[in-house]
Amino acid sequence: MKRYRLGLGWLLVLLTLVTEVAAQKEERMFIRKGNRQFADSAFVDAEVSYRKALDINPSSSIAMYNLGNALSEQNKLEDAMKVYADALRLEKDKSQLGKIYHNMGVIIQSQKDYAKAIEAYKQSLRNDPHSNETKYNLALCQKLLKDQEDKKDNDNQDQQQNQQKEEQDKKEQEKQQDQKEQNQNQQQNPQQPQNQEEKMSKENAEQLLRSVMQDEKDVQEKVKKQQVMQGGRLEKDW
Repeated sequence: MKRYRLGLGWLLVLLTLVTEVAAQKEERMFIRKGNRQFADSAFVDAEVSYRKALDINPSSSIAMYNLGNALSEQNKLEDAMKVYADALRLEKDKSQLGKIYHNMGVIIQSQKDYAKAIEAYKQSLRNDPHSNETKYNLALCQKLLKDQEDKKDNDNQDQQQNQQKEEQDKKEQEKQQDQKEQNQNQQQNPQQPQNQEEKMSKENAEQLLRSVMQDEKDVQEKVKKQQVMQGGRLEKDW
């Protein structure tokens, strides 16, 4: 009985090994098939094959990396970035990590987010310092980022100058409008004194006229009074 149990245990181990070997063989078969399809630009079919490989082994970083490439070629960039991120958590080989970061940098660069692309390329070179393609892309993104920032500064400067010009033009228009209204008022009221000196001269003339009229009135009253006294008769008080 004891021998029977020992034999059964070894049989289970053997069956497990056989199953794992068969699964690995099937996984590699789907990956190779996907690679052929990818080389023929059949990216949709390649995606299907890589996903079948992942169904067999969800921890296959190679299948994930290749799937990300197939998705990227179909312009499914958001999905590709998610798959690459999953591959980064599983991959241990530095050379392969460099490739994943490089491809992520290419996607980010295509979206003109040059600052983030630069960081991705730097991570790639930390893992694979000998990639000339990554070095070239890094230098290119650094130049494009500088050009982008310079253009932004120039646009801001142009905008400020335009705003200043608009404000200056507005003030000039307001000044012209005020002058126009003032000219219209002068045309409608031609007798209106033009300044304070003219106004004071008019007031002085009016005051002088009133004074002359008052003096004439006093003289007339005096003459009339004398006429009454000469023509009248005083009675003597006895």
